[in-house]
Amino acid sequence: MPLDSSVVGGGSERAKQISSSGCVCGGAVGVGSASGVPSSVVGSVGGVAPGGKQLSAKKSLKLSSLADDMIGPPSATGSHQDESFRVRLHHLFAQIEREFELLHAENLSLQEKLEAVAGTPRDSTVGDRLLPLQDSYEADGAVNKSFKSKLGSAGSKVKASHKIRAQTSRIVSSFKAQSVVSSLVREFCGHKDGVWQVSTKVGQPIIGTASADHSACIWSIDTGRCLLQYQGHSGSVNSIKFHQTRDLVLTGSGDATAHIWQAAVNWEIPSRKGHSSEEELDDEEEPYEEKERIDVLRTPICEFSGPGGHTSVVVAADWLPGGDQLITASWDRTAILWDVETREPLQPLCGHDHELTHASAHQSQRLVVTASRDSTFRLWDFRDPIPAVSVFQGHTESVTSTVFTRDDKVVSGSDDRSVKVWELRNMRSALTTIRTDSAVNRLAVSAGGVIAIPHDNRHIRLFDLNGQRIARLPRTSRQGHRRMVSSVAWTEDVSSSVCNLFSCGFDRRVLGWAVCLPPKDN
Repeated sequence: MPLDSSVVGGGSERAKQISSSGCVCGGAVGVGSASGVPSSVVGSVGGVAPGGKQLSAKKSLKLSSLADDMIGPPSATGSHQDESFRVRLHHLFAQIEREFELLHAENLSLQEKLEAVAGTPRDSTVGDRLLPLQDSYEADGAVNKSFKSKLGSAGSKVKASHKIRAQTSRIVSSFKAQSVVSSLVREFCGHKDGVWQVSTKVGQPIIGTASADHSACIWSIDTGRCLLQYQGHSGSVNSIKFHQTRDLVLTGSGDATAHIWQAAVNWEIPSRKGHSSEEELDDEEEPYEEKERIDVLRTPICEFSGPGGHTSVVVAADWLPGGDQLITASWDRTAILWDVETREPLQPLCGHDHELTHASAHQSQRLVVTASRDSTFRLWDFRDPIPAVSVFQGHTESVTSTVFTRDDKVVSGSDDRSVKVWELRNMRSALTTIRTDSAVNRLAVSAGGVIAIPHDNRHIRLFDLNGQRIARLPRTSRQGHRRMVSSVAWTEDVSSSVCNLFSCGFDRRVLGWAVCLPPKDN
């Protein structure tokens, strides 16, 4: 299937799942700051510190003197003049570069002082200098409306002061909440292209990943080792889901099929046989040779395709409760309900006007939600003999993911940079709207009601179902993702693992986070 201009790119129209040709260049999906200038520099320009104007004046004088030196008195003609002028230019540009480096360092120092004065929670902004002004949440109430009216009625100088006050109020509001400690614990490396989705298994310390390199992998959470690699698809593997009770895995692919395969993993660390103790000591210098020895599976238990199946890329697949049926979503604008035993399609789910982007099933009830690029998502109710469908409208751009919560709500994320929480009994308006500063990808909701939001701008943010911001996971030059974060997943068994949140992205990395959440208020 040919790729149009909306398939590859950054920002709100970021890279989508590839087709059955299965070729996505890992470097084609760079998302983030186009200029490469650190956000700390941009956030400091304008001078929020008392001495900012004086500092800017000094820098302007220095740069002016450098410009005067560049004009300089005329020297002798000929090649000697050109060479000396070139050397002088190199020297002056080197001085300018040093001045900018000093300015950058001073800006960082000023922002650290500002954080100390404002009391910014270090656990929610580790590695990032300042909370972005655009990252706010919207909740119904008179306080939010009056705040917006104040922003709109002031002049330019008053608006600037209100922005600083708004930023301070958000810092204070997040500071009032119980602090959240988050840290990067584990990194799972091995995929050769971007990773579309990460999934967890209830009752076992393993995770599954689906990648554009045509493979799906199962990893040990405790060791970070790849236990099994599935290579049965001929296209990008776009989704992965574990069976609730059995050792089975469901994957959807760009080859227009969905596969079920056996997730029998070998927990023993492979070792070489016939080595003496001296040889084993020598082998300790080369530990990575053993880690790359992984089991490979190429044959599925069953494949869902053929007559009545999908005609284009399968972007998502999920098990219905009980595991006897499954749902798949495709670029052919349809979702299909399948019977696992017969491998036959039971019912096509039609109605979306554009390609589907996601599909997920309820944990205990026969309910399914499908999301589409037509800016809507649909709720399909299979509890009655005649399925009922409800359409949820509220986003202005492509809906990228929809998931159920434990208390029968639906959380939707979109390319319009918003996340909405919906009540199943009320489709007219969202209960909560969370506004962010970047497009939202495949989000996840924990058992305690914490929404983990992966963004195109490499950030991961945590909110509760009421729209209150909880934290932002650390992202520095040494931690976090370097490209678009495509998916996140919570693990339910917190006590049995050092990580309880996992993320993956198009930097080919899968990261395990330890997030210490505040207790839920009863």
